[in-house]
Amino acid sequence: MTGGFGMAGRGEKMGKLWSGRFGKETARVVEEFQASLPFDRRLYREDIKGSLAHVATLAKAGVLTPEEAAVLERGLREVEEDLAAGRAALDPELEDIHLAVETLLTAKVGEVGKKLHTARSRNDQVALDFRLYLLRVEREIGRALHGLAATLLDLAEANRDVLLPGLTHLQPAQPILLAHHLLAYFEMILRDLERLADCHRRTAVSPLGSGALAGVTYPLDRQAAAEALGLPAITKNSLDAVSDRDFALEFLAFAAIAMVHLSRLAEEVILWNSAPFGFVELDDAFATGSSIMPQKKNPDVAELVRGKSGRVFGDLIALLTVVKGLPLAYNKDLQEDKERVFDAVDTLLGCLAAFTPMLATLRFRADRMAEAARQGYLAATDVADYLVRQGVPFRDAHAVTGRVVRYAEEAGKSLEDLTLEEWQQFSPRFTAEVREVVKLPACLAARDVAGGTAPRRVAQALVEARTRLAAGVSWLGNE
Repeated sequence: MTGGFGMAGRGEKMGKLWSGRFGKETARVVEEFQASLPFDRRLYREDIKGSLAHVATLAKAGVLTPEEAAVLERGLREVEEDLAAGRAALDPELEDIHLAVETLLTAKVGEVGKKLHTARSRNDQVALDFRLYLLRVEREIGRALHGLAATLLDLAEANRDVLLPGLTHLQPAQPILLAHHLLAYFEMILRDLERLADCHRRTAVSPLGSGALAGVTYPLDRQAAAEALGLPAITKNSLDAVSDRDFALEFLAFAAIAMVHLSRLAEEVILWNSAPFGFVELDDAFATGSSIMPQKKNPDVAELVRGKSGRVFGDLIALLTVVKGLPLAYNKDLQEDKERVFDAVDTLLGCLAAFTPMLATLRFRADRMAEAARQGYLAATDVADYLVRQGVPFRDAHAVTGRVVRYAEEAGKSLEDLTLEEWQQFSPRFTAEVREVVKLPACLAARDVAGGTAPRRVAQALVEARTRLAAGVSWLGNE
């Protein structure tokens, strides 16, 4: 049962699985056009894992003898070892990874290898392989997102007292803590993790035993096969099982939303790194220079993350377009699913691998942030709220404060610079207390509501965030 890893069963190349029906060879251009081996070869581990479960199921159903099952199981494990070690080459003339693995197996174990495909179609086989692949990479992506979320918390805790101008429309709005700003992105990434976990649960369903579309004629224990694969459930309808790609669409939707969040944070880094802001300085290891301008230090990692979001959006739209008009059950159009998902997986993992350490090494310029917070009249809302507490209706208080801001702007003064006499030109309701109200630490402390930027609330949020991040991630494993 050993022997070389040639592509033939005992020296003879295995023909197409469906060649018996046809009287002539497939046109070369068609073979090249429909071949999926160049990209689905990455599914070989999942294909072998599914085949091992199928062998056990066939043996339990009496389709295979115990001896045949043992030969097939040993052969499959040897094929996996040889592929992993690079000792086996996949024949590029073969149509897909499923035929490639079966051909390698038959070359190794002989005629019994041809029994592997009993009670199985490539339709339920590829659906299973694809699910198993996504389950594996979802855990890998989840661990990378967990690392990003932890990095955001580390940065927030290390900069918990840094003041920052909060913006709307990219205009100065209200003072906030940098930690509060970073916690906003933490919330986004935590939602991404929750979405991924939900997607993972719906992916962990076995279609094995559904056959081509209507089920199989052998007494297979589908639930036992699923449990052998670590899957808690089986599909309920054979037509749906082989044609469903909701799990792939859901993954791509998750990936697209996650890339939105990475892109938004990347844009913040790009803005903050620019000279007009000067809020952050990039570590030299995560920046690049110019071929002509010696002084340049460019945020290429952040810019690429921002740009690569479009790839993942395109992957989602492409697969939505593929499946939107497909009749039941399987159609060859579904071959387009894997390249889209593979691209999204590679893009998202690549972005996280570069972006998280770039973020971790940022140096925040607290002095520049504090200076920016002193501009733009960030305490204006607090002035209006002060008047409301003095009995002035908010709309009137808003108008009075607007006139104060215009006066200060024309006089070249900050709100803290105004004398009590100047304040009282606009309303007799202003007292000496207003000069304390407009100090930025007071503005921060005043926002003492759940989810607010008050230092006390941010400190609580940091503690809670650690607990929330640790909860509900047992599915990620330790790989």
